[in-house]
Amino acid sequence: MESKQRNTRMIKDEAARLGFDFVGISKAGFLKEEAPRLEHWLKQGLHGEMSYMERNFDKRLDPRKLMDGACTVISLMLNYFPEGDSDPGTPKVSRYAWGKDYHFVIKDKLAELLSFIKKNIGNIQGRAFVDSAPVLDRAWAKQSGLGWVGKNTNLINPKAGSYFFLAELICDLELDHDTPIKDYCGTCTRCIDACPTEAIIKPYVVDGSKCISYFTIELKNEIPISFNDQFDDWIFGCDVCQEVCPWNRFSLPTKVEDFSPINSINMMSYSDWEEITEEVFNKVFAASPLKRSGYEGLKKNLKFILKRDEKPPK
Repeated sequence: MESKQRNTRMIKDEAARLGFDFVGISKAGFLKEEAPRLEHWLKQGLHGEMSYMERNFDKRLDPRKLMDGACTVISLMLNYFPEGDSDPGTPKVSRYAWGKDYHFVIKDKLAELLSFIKKNIGNIQGRAFVDSAPVLDRAWAKQSGLGWVGKNTNLINPKAGSYFFLAELICDLELDHDTPIKDYCGTCTRCIDACPTEAIIKPYVVDGSKCISYFTIELKNEIPISFNDQFDDWIFGCDVCQEVCPWNRFSLPTKVEDFSPINSINMMSYSDWEEITEEVFNKVFAASPLKRSGYEGLKKNLKFILKRDEKPPK
């Protein structure tokens, strides 16, 4: 077996041993299909107040500008789909945020993978990315055959759905490349039809400035009153477009213990959220994605939901 093929197999086997569910490999280069799409999306202002999306435009489209000598993008997927569901009538938190912050969990695994490569293959150069730099995760995952980008713009794996974190290891090691797969969304429009704020304005295009995840996580100002009746019970993120996706019938519970619900977060009532103090919040959710919106942000979102119909908290 030639060294490139052997190294590719070795890396994929080690990624599986570390707990990654899927791994695909692409040649690092300019994402020519994504360039006009991203530029048009930004010019339309569909990123709302997420000004960071405007920065490092060239780096987003070419990983070789992120690391000298980069020739390979290793894309990885890690399942976060939790056991159980939220209690009906309670504030909802997106499933990805039920457990420990994925940045910590995946970065540790990527560090182990990079260390393994250096030890077993050679002193290669590599950089790990977990939603922390201008890398178009879904584009690279698609490029490496891990799935297709659906009409809700989530990456969908035909064997396991879309409840996955994506990560990349960009390196200067030549490996065998995988190939993209076809789009299997077909004529289905369930995600578009179900979006509470009509943020999926057409297939494969999301108006980020209308998404519930944007309002509850990214937006620092008050949520526009015009969306008063459209949030259901979401106070952090939103899973609606994934919940209705037929491909998520293949979703299986994650095996990663760190993604188990912290403090039974999926069972917390309105009263629980109203009564929690900042001190308790910071202690309980110190390693949680909820830290991104913070205590004040969660309280703001809760207040907005309660104004919806002025019903007493349950």
